[in-house]
Amino acid sequence: MNLERIRKDFPLLQEQSHRKPIVYFDNACQTLRPTSVIQAIDEYYLKYSACGGRSMHHLGEEVTNRCDNSRAAVAKFLNASRKEEIIFTRNTTEGINLVSNSLDFQNGDVVLISDKEHNSNLIPWQMLSKKKNIKICRVEYLPDGMFDLNGFKTALNERVKLVSLGFTSNLDGVKIPAEEIIKLAHRNGALVLLDAAQTAPRQKIDVHNLDVDFLAFSGHKILGPSGTGVLYGKYALLEKLEPFMVGGDTVAFSTYDSCQFLPPPAKFEAGLQDYAGIFGLAEAVNYLMRIGFDDIQKQETNLNEFITNGINDIPHLKIIGPADPKLRGGIITFYLDGVDSHQVALMLDQMANIQIRSGQHCVHSWFNAHQIAGSARASSYFYNTVEEAEFFTQNLKKVLKVL
Repeated sequence: MNLERIRKDFPLLQEQSHRKPIVYFDNACQTLRPTSVIQAIDEYYLKYSACGGRSMHHLGEEVTNRCDNSRAAVAKFLNASRKEEIIFTRNTTEGINLVSNSLDFQNGDVVLISDKEHNSNLIPWQMLSKKKNIKICRVEYLPDGMFDLNGFKTALNERVKLVSLGFTSNLDGVKIPAEEIIKLAHRNGALVLLDAAQTAPRQKIDVHNLDVDFLAFSGHKILGPSGTGVLYGKYALLEKLEPFMVGGDTVAFSTYDSCQFLPPPAKFEAGLQDYAGIFGLAEAVNYLMRIGFDDIQKQETNLNEFITNGINDIPHLKIIGPADPKLRGGIITFYLDGVDSHQVALMLDQMANIQIRSGQHCVHSWFNAHQIAGSARASSYFYNTVEEAEFFTQNLKKVLKVL
């Protein structure tokens, strides 16, 4: 992987108007975009700015064809059996809400989650439990931060309708044993939904080999445009789901009293779509496939090990998750009792132009349960360098001396 060449693909890393070079370590929240993704977005507005799936003129047909090609690109990215298994959404959150509002839940059904779920994979089930008589059960992670597979086996029973888990935690970067979880769930008659927002950027996902039923991820975490995302679903299941949002482009025809819905994915993609975003999303997945996930994972692991070793000597600093950085991907989440994580992030930004995340990272439930006020999270990606990691550790120590 030619890191020097790759970094030239990202305009923000070349930006010269800042007082100091940008060190962007907030990739778990949102990645930067390469020039090719930005150009794909611009191309729609400059060359084809028309409606897809409606208009018969050549501009409309070009948009329709390019959207179809984009869907095929995402299907290839996930190794889906057919492109019709790909539903374009605004983000992971919308994908999970689509499943929660469309799957046929009955009174007494159980949704099994973990205690480290992002709000996107917690709140939809809380809301559903208020509408229907369903129960939410949790599998607690082990004290060392790893997923409790034995606890999961114990929690499975005949009432579990759906297992909905974060594939990779945005809190600490820990990945669940998805293959085994899916096999166990299916033997028990349960469906599986994976929140892959943190997995899609850094690991090859093969939905066919995984045999996962539903999987959601966001464009803004895989170099793509904000406001774009994907829900994958097995086609036979998508055919049975009731549409969540309805209206234009979801029906074959309608009368004043009834309508006939189109087959998937159209029946789930109501209204005019974000064509520019879809074009950009397709280029993002193609860019990642050109880079290669082996190189992405290697770079993230190297950076995590470097930063972990560089901050382990800071007195009273606590890293959330396993001690071994190899088990935390590109995420290092840490806190010190009595130190405001927001103040740490602000000072790193102001003093050194280093961007990290602070707070409870949309996992408020876990922080509240563990009585931790918040944490700082540095998250790297393949375009980050060892020099940036060293600069971060040096400046973090400077900031903590002041605080």
